[in-house]
Amino acid sequence: MGSARAKPFSEASERNREPILAVLKRVFASSRKVLEIGSGTGQHAAYFSAALPHLTWQASDVAQHLAGIRMWGVEPIELDVDQPWPKVDADAVFSANTAHIMSWPQVQRTCAGIAGMPSFELFCLYGPFSYGGRHTSDSNARFDAMLRTRDPASGVRDIEEVKALARRCGMALEEDNAMPANNRLLVFRKSGSEPD
Repeated sequence: MGSARAKPFSEASERNREPILAVLKRVFASSRKVLEIGSGTGQHAAYFSAALPHLTWQASDVAQHLAGIRMWGVEPIELDVDQPWPKVDADAVFSANTAHIMSWPQVQRTCAGIAGMPSFELFCLYGPFSYGGRHTSDSNARFDAMLRTRDPASGVRDIEEVKALARRCGMALEEDNAMPANNRLLVFRKSGSEPD
């Protein structure tokens, strides 16, 4: 018999969940169903779904992460941004630490997929961002360099590029919340597309 697989665990997810929750409690107060894109270990989905009982929290990720997410007592769906999206009718979307791992075309497909959801209203995106091409800390600059060495298509995204992409997808940046460890929690609201 093989040994039981250990439940996936991220120290960062444990550390950042309280500051994120403080914002989500406020911005998702009137939301009904949240699609989490890139649920990873499943820790955020388990914690936020318990802490926000008025919401239906739908975890999602690529196929290889689904079994680990289930170990946290959460039932995820498969969502690969490079494939056709599953039919999900959520009015809010949350994603943490994904934009800098994905390639820019994948970030664009994520934005388009969110915008195409019939009831979509709010999108919360957590992670590190640069401003005007400048990193907000030395640690973010080192992190960006490490990401690009590992995968040249990844890297910390500039907030102006993210805002411009959101506008093309019919979203406007409503809040830019400072988070611990030089991260941000951006809140976008459906607005109607604007020309570049």
